[in-house]
Amino acid sequence: MEETTHGLNCPNCGGVVPIPEGQVIVQCPYCDLRSFVRGERGLLRYQAPLRIQRDDAINAMSKFFGSNWAIARNLRKEARLSEAFVVYLPFWAVWARVAAWVFGEEKVGRGDKARYKPREIRVVQEMTWNGAACDVGEFGVNQVPPVEEHLEPFDPDELHRSGMVFEPVSSFSEARQTAQKQFKAHVRSKAKLDRLAQLFIRSLRQRFGLVYHPLWVLRYLYRGRAFQVAVDGFTGKVLYGKAPGNTVYRAGVLVLGMAFGAFLAITIPALILGAGDGEGSLFFALGLFAAGLGIMYASYRAFRFGEQYEYRHGAKKGIPALPGMGKTLTTSIDVKDVEEWIDLLN
Repeated sequence: MEETTHGLNCPNCGGVVPIPEGQVIVQCPYCDLRSFVRGERGLLRYQAPLRIQRDDAINAMSKFFGSNWAIARNLRKEARLSEAFVVYLPFWAVWARVAAWVFGEEKVGRGDKARYKPREIRVVQEMTWNGAACDVGEFGVNQVPPVEEHLEPFDPDELHRSGMVFEPVSSFSEARQTAQKQFKAHVRSKAKLDRLAQLFIRSLRQRFGLVYHPLWVLRYLYRGRAFQVAVDGFTGKVLYGKAPGNTVYRAGVLVLGMAFGAFLAITIPALILGAGDGEGSLFFALGLFAAGLGIMYASYRAFRFGEQYEYRHGAKKGIPALPGMGKTLTTSIDVKDVEEWIDLLN
């Protein structure tokens, strides 16, 4: 039988919440509020303030309608707002001062004169990461812009009065591992080495928290079809949006893409092979042929899947934004000094 600790009060209703030995997420038997249990102090909870009002969120959605040619051009005139409400989504957050040492090689010169020069890069930077702590499939927002300096103490009563509040259901340990992977990927990209040999990384003064972030969820109708836009309740930026596609734009991309791709894949290679000989001409023609096929395929996909336009904030970036202060320093020191250097940072 599991041992249970009694005596901790629910932050929402004040009822006594039983905590089975070793359990990380507990649920209040009175109000069903889920809480995360960690260490002696528990996991710190915060909330981002709701600064964007309903009209401002609607204006942000209207700007989104005209932000891309792939969106139907008459959307602003024909869209009819059906719902507008606030939700507070929980996001795991990790803040740390990351100290890293990267060893590798940088390519110097071009062609036959190219060579690889050994490099040692130090990176010291404040980094932050956040990720959704619940199922956000309905809202499409997996990360939010960090607002650490504006966070407020968690007040469940205030949140429930102003919007719909979701509770965490995902694993915090997995979120922490993901944050470390993202920190490491950011260090690699900042080092800008062509060949990576070794990477030493350590997170100093690391803090964890659960942040409830406000979103305006705007649902609208367009010619009988339902679409949705999610606007950041703190910054007013559109973080996710779906819209009907632009038929003329799709057709134009398909026709022009197919024409240019065919010209690049067939016409130019034929001229090159007819005018020259040797392996150099053949490989160049094959490269153009592959590039032309790629353009044709991309134009087909734009037409095939362009019936709906979908936008996710930061989706085109390979690494989520990791803002913070710090400098990347190029040094020339021995590997044995790494641990000593890290100890000094503590």
